[in-house]
Amino acid sequence: MDEIDRDWPLYEVFVRGKRGLNHVHVGSVRAADDTMALHHARDLYTRRNEGVSIWVVKAADITASSPDEKDPFFAPSGDKIYRHPTFYDIPDNVPHM
Repeated sequence: MDEIDRDWPLYEVFVRGKRGLNHVHVGSVRAADDTMALHHARDLYTRRNEGVSIWVVKAADITASSPDEKDPFFAPSGDKIYRHPTFYDIPDNVPHM
């Protein structure tokens, strides 16, 4: 990678496979703009024609929780028992996880 490339923004790449319903993170690319990022992502991550859709997102635009803070971040949902089907029976004909 030359010096110019390192100054370009970093994009995270998500690809939806032919048999998939979700986009999956597959890697990163650097590009001067969104269109170039999309083309780089296509060339790098779908060389074998395995994708049907590509998303590129500037890494700087992603806001994420930290795995180190998972307990305090997700703890508020633990005290809301109504969110968990533990106090009633789910009928057999209802799909559930």
